[in-house]
Amino acid sequence: MKRVRFSLLCGLLLCPLLRAELKLPAIIGDHMVLQQKQANPIWGWDTPGTTVSVTFAGQVSSAQAAADGRWQVKLAAVPANATPQTITIAGSSTRVVQDVLVGEVWMCSGQSNMAWSLGQTYTGDLEGAASRHPLIRLISVPQVGTQELQNNFKGAWEAATPESVKGFSAVGFLYGRYLHEILGVPVGLIDNAWGGSAAEAWVRRTTMDRDPRFKGLMESTVKRELRLQSPEGKAEFDASMAKWETAAAAAKAAKKAPPARPQQWLTGNSRPGNIFAGVVNPTLGYGIKGVIWYQGESNASRAVEYADLFPFMIEQWRKEWGQGDFSFYWVQLADYKPYKDAPGESDWAELRESQTKTLALPKTGQAVIIDLGEARDIHPRNKYDVASRLVRWALVKDYGLNFPFRSPEYKSVEFTGKKAVVTIDCFGSSLRAFDVTDVKGFAICGADRVWHWATGQIVGNNQVELTSPQVAAPIAVRYAWADNPVCNLVSADGLPVTPFRTDTFPLTTQPK
Repeated sequence: MKRVRFSLLCGLLLCPLLRAELKLPAIIGDHMVLQQKQANPIWGWDTPGTTVSVTFAGQVSSAQAAADGRWQVKLAAVPANATPQTITIAGSSTRVVQDVLVGEVWMCSGQSNMAWSLGQTYTGDLEGAASRHPLIRLISVPQVGTQELQNNFKGAWEAATPESVKGFSAVGFLYGRYLHEILGVPVGLIDNAWGGSAAEAWVRRTTMDRDPRFKGLMESTVKRELRLQSPEGKAEFDASMAKWETAAAAAKAAKKAPPARPQQWLTGNSRPGNIFAGVVNPTLGYGIKGVIWYQGESNASRAVEYADLFPFMIEQWRKEWGQGDFSFYWVQLADYKPYKDAPGESDWAELRESQTKTLALPKTGQAVIIDLGEARDIHPRNKYDVASRLVRWALVKDYGLNFPFRSPEYKSVEFTGKKAVVTIDCFGSSLRAFDVTDVKGFAICGADRVWHWATGQIVGNNQVELTSPQVAAPIAVRYAWADNPVCNLVSADGLPVTPFRTDTFPLTTQPK
């Protein structure tokens, strides 16, 4: 009898733990924005086997919670709507999601230049004070680096106010504000950028393990994992942490900035798969129009590899989302680091080339900002022009408006005697030299492959004639091929010419 009573008591105590309840992910909550004109997944968790019904805008969709408790429905496409609505979700309990808008949803991803907040920009004080936009909604995903797939995060949607926008991505917010004010519809922005992140961290680990192009990267990853998880690796990290804590305490006492905290790579932003599992996966499938991306600095030393890795990441995201080839627009690396007097090699130039090659993918676009960088700071403070160049792609390609949107790109070159004549595709515009009449930024070489600065002259609308007294018979041309080039060729619309090279010489970042 005592055993029976004890069993009953244990059962009663365990019932609340075993009984699930209706739960929603953070991405689905009050003040959210649904993507207009496409089906939108709504999901959550409930007691396995429970039928969950979702009611919105006169439509009702139902699904049954699976063995792991997850359920999902798809709401039929609806047009943009700035009038707040509700989503009623009924299962083992009922949740009512309030103040739901329908408009355009964009994800803002990348590393620190995308994460750079509005409050940190030169005009952040004014932009923030002017940012009372109740129809622009913001949500930020915390930085969680892990190999274990996460299904949720801590965060919530909120309206754009002078207070909320200060800590939000400057490029993301300014991009979204342009869309809102030009299109006249609500806009939802998801900020999941992580400063210093490497592209391989943004991709599902298992997909990289299977692709032979990344065999070297993944082999070195496994070696590093084994070392860091060994007793010796753990001891090294503990020692570095103890040293840092002592230095940080001394800096605090002296009222100085503390040294950089030792990086724990295993849970950081460079380990392959870490950001995908911890940051991307919790939002995977949420209805979006597209992604804006600002990253590449952390991969510059492996620029040739990035030519495969970056498009692979985009393709994988599109497969993972399951809504087709959504738009993906990125920012090419800005000019940065000290000037060099002589033309030569540059890993940043090679990374920019890999970014440009990725335009071969459908529904992609690149904002060239080779004129907006700062030699002494990897974070250009002018995010206003960055956002404006990005949003031109969306306004034209996604929303059918008529704006100049694409930076001029290299088309062809002809060598005749001492001259090289480069033809640039201006996409309906024409060339001009900014600030001064001389064209700056070109280098040419002969068969010896020694580069020399070239004198340039614009001929016609879209050609540049190049010569150099040091090169009797040029065989190749490079433009803006440096970490921080001095270059001034732009379109008549003010969009800078995309850096390029005509040669196929070996690059400095070619894998050994």
